[in-house]
Amino acid sequence: MPNLRLSFACWNYDRTRAILDGRVRADGIDLTCLDLPVEETFFRMLRHEEFDVAEMSLSSYVVSLAADDPAFIAIPVFPSRFFRHSCIYVHADAGIARPQDLAGRLVGTPEYQMTAPVWIRGTLADAYGVPVDSVTYATGGLEEPGRPEKLALDLPPRIRVRRIGPTQTLSAMLASGEIDALYTARAPSSFRAGDGRVRRLFDDCVAVEREYFRQTRIFPIMHTIVIRRRVYERHRWIAQSLFKAFAAAKAIAYEELEQTAALKVMLPWLPAQLEDARREMGDDFWPYGLAANTGVLSTFLRYSHEQGLSPRRLTADQLFAPETLESFKI
Repeated sequence: MPNLRLSFACWNYDRTRAILDGRVRADGIDLTCLDLPVEETFFRMLRHEEFDVAEMSLSSYVVSLAADDPAFIAIPVFPSRFFRHSCIYVHADAGIARPQDLAGRLVGTPEYQMTAPVWIRGTLADAYGVPVDSVTYATGGLEEPGRPEKLALDLPPRIRVRRIGPTQTLSAMLASGEIDALYTARAPSSFRAGDGRVRRLFDDCVAVEREYFRQTRIFPIMHTIVIRRRVYERHRWIAQSLFKAFAAAKAIAYEELEQTAALKVMLPWLPAQLEDARREMGDDFWPYGLAANTGVLSTFLRYSHEQGLSPRRLTADQLFAPETLESFKI
């Protein structure tokens, strides 16, 4: 019997590379792999369902589950995780010296439903007392005008969101002071310019993020892997085959990080950084599966509901194909 042929779109991460280059193959599946930046993958999958399997924003996936006939089902694989305290940028002359100063401000975010801003808003509310509805949000393109929300949103009136103009960008508006702050995933060009007009809210963001992890044990999940539900329903076995393949690819990435005969990643102190991450977070600091991620996912699902994105508060196990939630024992 020939293998099932499926298309797969994902960015070229170290933890997915062994699948993209063919070193790891999913049982019974021949994957046609497309190495695409996340914005393109998400747009094409959410708008047109172009791929059989794809990387997807965790927030977009959760929002999509509110549809009468949800288009996707996920497996508990998380190709992107990121501490986002470093991704809060402020206009240098806006008088924002601490998180509490964000209340009452106009804050840019490329899309309200993006995963990174969901984490940022939730963390600011939980840890610093900045309610989600204390801010007005301006949405639109970070560097290019005209970016829309990928999904239609039905937000409660207490959440104030407005579109920026058709020729405006959030990066330029932050530099000019037209917005006070920016919650985003990519560093804006106005910050990278280094002219002092834009700065991070948290200067020592690594120390802040490390303390956040110590207090919460949360390493925020940004993306998951989804399957088109129609494909999954015809071939339920592919969920476990794909999960096993992603786990095998991640194991190879760990092995490559451990090499000390020669550095395979261009970070001069990589061995020391790896040892530090394991001391702080454990040997498997990038875990897959439901059991190791229930707390992180439950927090995110609470944020999604509190921020008006999810009409009901989901539980972590409701996100994933049931075949991936347990395994055989010998």
